[in-house]
Amino acid sequence: MEQSYIIPKVSLVGAGPGSIDLITIRGLRAIQQADAILYDALVDKKILDEAKANIPKIYVGKRCGKHYKDQDQINRLLVETAFSYGHVVRLKGGDPFVFGRATEEIQHMESFGIPVTVVPGVTSAISVPASQGIPLTQRDVSSSFWVMTATKKDGSFSEDLTHAAKSSATLVILMGVRKISEIANTIRRYRGGLTPIALIQNGTLPSEVSFVSTLNGIHELTDTIDSSKPGVIVVGDVVAQHPSFFDDTVQRVLTSQF
Repeated sequence: MEQSYIIPKVSLVGAGPGSIDLITIRGLRAIQQADAILYDALVDKKILDEAKANIPKIYVGKRCGKHYKDQDQINRLLVETAFSYGHVVRLKGGDPFVFGRATEEIQHMESFGIPVTVVPGVTSAISVPASQGIPLTQRDVSSSFWVMTATKKDGSFSEDLTHAAKSSATLVILMGVRKISEIANTIRRYRGGLTPIALIQNGTLPSEVSFVSTLNGIHELTDTIDSSKPGVIVVGDVVAQHPSFFDDTVQRVLTSQF
């Protein structure tokens, strides 16, 4: 009688920014072929319906500082699941290599001899602003952009925020919703208070919401922002391309500055 052997391997898959139809074809195929899935706090969990019905689908996500499992637990679980089931898809929101701790997980898997394949995803840093009509670069307006996290591991602002604020580049800030007022105050030290700023939450989903204002005016919107939901912050003159930037609300903010 022929004996079957489990061959462990891991596919590190980027699920995209939120909408189920923005995952790549390669990522979708990996999900459909998986023997087990470990997934993050995905915005649209319907993507899991594409997997085989009888396989383990294990939630290991993080939201607003609440970690269902810490990184060491995730690393151990990946190894255990791969040796128990075979092909494990590690499903991450956005792109695995944009603030996704992908390198840590790859190194841990490979230390056990488990091969890892990376399937890039559509990062929210670019796609979510685009979904709102905000280009990150625009001729004669901005020739580059910085993507950064709002805070470092110790909770302090990254030095990159100051460096980027001193430049003319577009700023894209992830994981900064709860500190949006502090972020605006920091950037305002180096850029004018009338610099446009946008916050987009639930990006690419039907429930997508956006807030546009200026660095001076964003404080007036903080009471209407749900800080429990992640979002993408964009700062720079390119935000003026947002269809509602010059609506009556923002016009009142601009007028009040003179």
